[in-house]
Amino acid sequence: MLYIGVSEWSAEQITLGAELARELRVPLISSQPQYSMLWRVIESQVVPACEREGISQIVWSPIAQGVLTGKYQPGAEPPAGSRATDDKGGANMIARFLRDDVLTRVQNLRPIADDLGISMAQLAIAWVLHNPNVASAIVGASRPEQVAENVKAAGVTLSEDVLTKIDEILGDVVETDPRRTVSP
Repeated sequence: MLYIGVSEWSAEQITLGAELARELRVPLISSQPQYSMLWRVIESQVVPACEREGISQIVWSPIAQGVLTGKYQPGAEPPAGSRATDDKGGANMIARFLRDDVLTRVQNLRPIADDLGISMAQLAIAWVLHNPNVASAIVGASRPEQVAENVKAAGVTLSEDVLTKIDEILGDVVETDPRRTVSP
């Protein structure tokens, strides 16, 4: 049996694609959107459409290109060799998050991670995985030890109080506009 998945499709595209997949008898089983604490554009339309169609999310960039690790500091130059200094495209993707208002709020998440005894990256990944429609998170890593650390997020449960605190801290720096789904 063959299966198909889509990436960065809008809710309407997913609904139409699922209908076509049923006609062709090739199961559409996954959606691969960008999703993180900072980039939630899939929540209001894509996730509900996928739930109706029996499709789950395999999300990418759960740590927002490294921003949610806390390594980028407000008012400071990005660390040398980081994605933000990659002139081959990485810097363009991360630029939207490298504003002092965003970076300050990300730094304010550190006490939550510390209280839970986890890293900032683990907090970000655990947050993504708390969404019941997320089947998996694609985590980019530049070193094997990052993979070893990030996988520990799979066992972290976040309470409703923690989730509420995260939302309060991040506030209006979170992108939620569903029209951004197809134009990151």
